[in-house]
Formats: sequence, structure tokens, C-alpha cells
Amino acid sequence: MTEENNQAADSGKGEQAAPKFAVQRIYLKDISFETPMGPAVFQKQVKPEINQDISLSTTKLGTDNYEVELTLTVTVKDGEDTIYLIEVHQGGIFAIQGVEGPQLAQLLNTICPSTLFPYVREAIDSVVIKGSFPALMIPPVNFEALFAKAVEEGKLQGKGEPESVTH
Repeated sequence: MTEENNQAADSGKGEQAAPKFAVQRIYLKDISFETPMGPAVFQKQVKPEINQDISLSTTKLGTDNYEVELTLTVTVKDGEDTIYLIEVHQGGIFAIQGVEGPQLAQLLNTICPSTLFPYVREAIDSVVIKGSFPALMIPPVNFEALFAKAVEEGKLQGKGEPESVTH
């Protein structure tokens, strides 16, 4: 009964609803692992060079839901030879209400990928080990700094539409 009275009192104040953010679902959208050298890679001494590319895309789903897709591609080479290549597309559906403009762009490009990133790291590590290679721990990514740099460089306008940054 007290809850009903509090809700009725809150609804009569005429204030805007507080912003809401909720993770609806996190899922592995796509994963690819290639070892182009085959067993020859295990027959020689290699000095691996690791390259990592990260990108982000967002899609509005209905009124208050957004799909955020974090893609991480890791290429490990020995000179010109590719030892292995792994690409993970980690998806998430996020419910966001009461947030618009630059704050929405920041939320979609910082909090959402930060939520997805540990799942990408685990997927990469797991697959690399199953490929009979040493564990590969991807270092943390500061999505706040990447977002700030993208805004500074004018890559994001922050007009309320879902925008994404490629790093």
C-alpha cells in the first residue's frame, strides 16, 4: 500500500522520469578463427607480432532498445606470414530511456562496449587456446578515452542518433 501511495505521489510531481539503462541480452554474434599456415606454424620458431583492430556499431531497435556490436580482430604474424587471425563480433541489446543527444552517444560508445569487452576477451582467449596456441590476454581498452578522442577529432556529432567509432 505504501508503494502505491509513493508511486501516486511521484507521478503527480510532473517531473521527467529518471534515465534508465539495462542490459537486455549479451550474445556472440559471429566468430572466425584461421590458421593459414596449418601445422607448419608449429614446426618453426616464430617471433609473433600482434595487431588488434576494434570497431563498434550501434543500431536502434524500436523505441528504447539499441543493439551494440563490438568487433575485435586480432592478427598474429611472423614477418609476412600470418600465424593466426581471429575476429569476434560480440552483440548486446541495451534498453535506454530518458537519455538523448550527446549523453546517448557517450553511453552507446563507452558503457555499452565496456560491458561487452570482457566477453570478447574471453572468447578470443578460449579459441586461441583451442587452436593450440599460448593464451592471448587482450589488454583493457579505455572506451572513455577513445570516445573523447573521436569527439575531439569531429568523428562524432552527438546529435542523439546512434553513432559508432572505429579504432
